Amino acid sequence: MASTSTSTETTPTLHVERSARGRVWRSAAGDPALAEALARAHDLPPAVASVLAARVPDSAEAALFLAPRLRDLLPDPSHLLDMDIAVDRVIEALEQGERIAILADYDVDGATSGALLVRVLRSLGADPLIYVPDREREGYGPNPTAVHALHKAGARLLVTVDCGATAFEAIDAANAVGLDVIVLDHHVGAAETPEALAVVNPNRADELSPHRQLAAVGVAFLFAVALRRTLRESGVEAPFDPMALLDVVALGTVADVASLTGVNRALVAQGLKVIAARRNPGIAALLDVASVTATPDAGHLGFAIGPRINAGGRIGDSALGLRLLATDDLEEAASIAVTLDGYNRERQEIERTVMDAAMPLAEAQIEAGRRVIAVAGAGWRQGVVGIVASRIVERFGRPALIIALAEDVGVGSGRSVPGVGLGPAIIKLREQGVLLAGGGHDMAAGFKIAAAGLAAFHDDLEALLAAELDAAGETQNLQIDSIVSPAGAYAAATALSRLAPFGAGNPQPRFAMPGLRLRHADVVKEAHLRFRFEGADGARIDGMAFRAVGRPLGDFLTGAVGTVIHVAGRIEIDDWRGRDTARLLVEDAAPAR
Repeated sequence: MASTSTSTETTPTLHVERSARGRVWRSAAGDPALAEALARAHDLPPAVASVLAARVPDSAEAALFLAPRLRDLLPDPSHLLDMDIAVDRVIEALEQGERIAILADYDVDGATSGALLVRVLRSLGADPLIYVPDREREGYGPNPTAVHALHKAGARLLVTVDCGATAFEAIDAANAVGLDVIVLDHHVGAAETPEALAVVNPNRADELSPHRQLAAVGVAFLFAVALRRTLRESGVEAPFDPMALLDVVALGTVADVASLTGVNRALVAQGLKVIAARRNPGIAALLDVASVTATPDAGHLGFAIGPRINAGGRIGDSALGLRLLATDDLEEAASIAVTLDGYNRERQEIERTVMDAAMPLAEAQIEAGRRVIAVAGAGWRQGVVGIVASRIVERFGRPALIIALAEDVGVGSGRSVPGVGLGPAIIKLREQGVLLAGGGHDMAAGFKIAAAGLAAFHDDLEALLAAELDAAGETQNLQIDSIVSPAGAYAAATALSRLAPFGAGNPQPRFAMPGLRLRHADVVKEAHLRFRFEGADGARIDGMAFRAVGRPLGDFLTGAVGTVIHVAGRIEIDDWRGRDTARLLVEDAAPAR
């Protein structure tokens, strides 16, 4: 997805006013003086120091960025509203031998949050009930039927994770039968908070926490820290180590596309170390079925592990991901991982079918001047509409909502672009009665709507987001984080690991390489292009442009062989055949004028 730059410069980077992809290149490089100081202090190549200078305000923050430690960044869990109430109620349930139920969302954040709590409670001698709603039959979050079933099964305390922030009906049903509810969530809350015993959520309306970027698994982790602290202060043995659970915290945070800034950066950086030790049998089994042999990084979590866990909730058994991450049985872990891998392949086929149907509808809306894409289709699988929405956003650079119709009701999922808060808009429309249900956060939302109201909803949503769309800008800019030459690419690519983990809030930097002669281009596997570029000093670098054949970028590049052009993209280390070299992953290009 193209970024919309916040730069105030008037001259585009390298004077690129319209690239092959129709973008304006805008620099996001930091203060040159700070960049120079950081290069000296931390032994960074100038191009990488320039990136860092744009992501931190000063040298002190740069040190925390390069070495993110929980002891420096982890907040006191008790700063969150209702945290102490939630901890005390769980301890009371443990002391009284009351049955605790965990109701988790069906995505990776829900699975990791639920697994974390299951592991903590089992270590304390409890045997929690586990409930994960079926996406197709029940939809998102707790519902009265699930509440009654858990109460009938003996639960006297219900903990919802990654859901519950707006579950008014379900929580009222729980209160009616005497089932206490604790909500551990991170989704944007409504103006009023449900009448649960405790609602721990950095994004509830009356919360003042600065840590709004936490995923639900981050909230669950803070709960575990607070629980252990309270138990130990009262002289009770707490046999679990929250730090050993950072593997699932890192997985859930990355997969939920939470911003990798502040405390999240430390949670993921430290969690990746725990993952590398393969202590969780479920994560280890998923790494095996995904053929991940390298040291796992955030990319592996987001693109290899996360989709396989999500596949259970999208087209299979919603509880499989939580069961996998909570088990210590190696054979069970291996079996579930294989099942999820099969579901993931099936999901990819279903996704392609829906994508093929949705794309022409989206293109027609773009041609009609729509600023928000909202397309619907009968028979589309609910479990893949969110993924298709993400693909549409990547393609067109504007908010997109994909809606699966079944009879007279549609279930939709939307994804947004930076600066356009989709979740709050969906919540407002739900409160106005335009939607049957809905919620989310700035970058993603889910909802349910009467099919007859689709056209009005589309108009209302565009009107509600108009000011934010105006601020984001109609012309999509391509953010250029720094400039590097082929000769300096290897040193820069090697040093980039010090800025990891990359993801939302800390994207992998995009570099511009000016004045390259395109020496060679050929097609790889029908859809991709492979290149060789040469700088003015004769230094060469290979490049790849994935899924570029038949698109504007691919057409431009194949027609530019032998000419001098500017190129923009990500740089990485290519270790093919044991030779470490720098490689450019081309995302855009423009004539060198």
